[in-house]
Amino acid sequence: MTKPIKLITAALEKIWFQAALLHLEKESLICAYAKRRADFWRSSILGNTPFSSIVHVRGKLLACLLLPLMMFLGCTPQDKQSQQVIRPVKVVRIGDEAAAGVMSFAGEVRARYETTLAFRVSGKMIDRLVEVGDRVHKGQRLARLDSNDYQLGRDALNAQLKSARAEQDFARDDLTRYRELLNERVISPAEFDRHDTAYITARERVAVLHAQLNQATNQLQYTDLLADRDGVVTALEAEIGEVVTAGQPIVKLARLDEKEIHIDIPEQRVAEIELHQKVRVTLWASGDKQIQARIREIAAAADPASRTYRVKTTLLEGQDEVRLGKTATVWIPVTTSPRLAVPLSAVFTPQNEPERPRVWLVNEEASTVRSVPVQLGESLDGEHIVVAGVVSGQLVVSAGVQRLAEGQAVRLPEQIAAAMQGSVAGSKEDRP
Repeated sequence: MTKPIKLITAALEKIWFQAALLHLEKESLICAYAKRRADFWRSSILGNTPFSSIVHVRGKLLACLLLPLMMFLGCTPQDKQSQQVIRPVKVVRIGDEAAAGVMSFAGEVRARYETTLAFRVSGKMIDRLVEVGDRVHKGQRLARLDSNDYQLGRDALNAQLKSARAEQDFARDDLTRYRELLNERVISPAEFDRHDTAYITARERVAVLHAQLNQATNQLQYTDLLADRDGVVTALEAEIGEVVTAGQPIVKLARLDEKEIHIDIPEQRVAEIELHQKVRVTLWASGDKQIQARIREIAAAADPASRTYRVKTTLLEGQDEVRLGKTATVWIPVTTSPRLAVPLSAVFTPQNEPERPRVWLVNEEASTVRSVPVQLGESLDGEHIVVAGVVSGQLVVSAGVQRLAEGQAVRLPEQIAAAMQGSVAGSKEDRP
């Protein structure tokens, strides 16, 4: 290699070496500056705290910085988000009119005509031909007494009657002969009158014995207890072998052509019903099937023990399917003084106040809802309940009450919304 080339190479190597030294010095200066800055911040903030404590404190510092951010993000008002959801609801308008209620009273099906049958003569009962629940017809034999004594009495009277009739015939013939003698003036008038009196006595004796024979015949027939009408046996008061007296209850017979329900009504409610009022009857065994009935009788005085009034309602239909003794409920409609009633589905209880029922009122202008507390009254027919705390004419939500919040926007039914828009338009036109 020539000398110029060597000189050039040596010069270049020197330049590269100097550049490398400058680069190293620059990097060392930067590292020293960074170290000094780190030591400065550590000494100014933590002093002589170890490195592990520094890491722990930095974690706490980072948590303190992130906590407000998380709280800010977590405090996003969800209520406002829920208020922004427009929920469709069903509403009803509270009307200030008389609320039709109904009273219900439990009773028992009975026959309107129930007769206690008895023998009209006394004696020993030797036969009973029916049991409880048997259907009988008019003239059917129900029971029988020992009739031997009554048969003998009738036979004796019959014999006496025959004897008296023979004496009457003799006295009549005798009187005919004495009348001829009187005409021939053979006997005196006094003698004729004596035979005439004897004939009259014999004739009247025949009449008396004939009546006694008829009475004995009737008493003999009375030893058979017969049904005086069609019906069903509801009770038996005597057994075979008993010696019964005249008029002692033997069989209780109920007619089936007219049935009714007997109920007892408290004295504070009896003024709310009327005679001949139409009512409805349901049987416990027949479910919700309703039978039309009519109030036939209201007791004039209260029962001295229970202080209730006995009311009898006559069934107007279903006579064949209603059996005696069944449990029945009589539903009596009544019209009370004007009250405010809402559907049961409109009432709800908040979780934080379970003892304070509320309803949702609709703001018709803003289409939002707010809850108001109400006081509950008695239940009415048709799943309604009497409430206090609302005003007639207000709109209340009747369905979907559990999914609403205070101030939430709602969508009303089309009919209600159209009516509201029409009323608003009308009010604007009325303005000058």
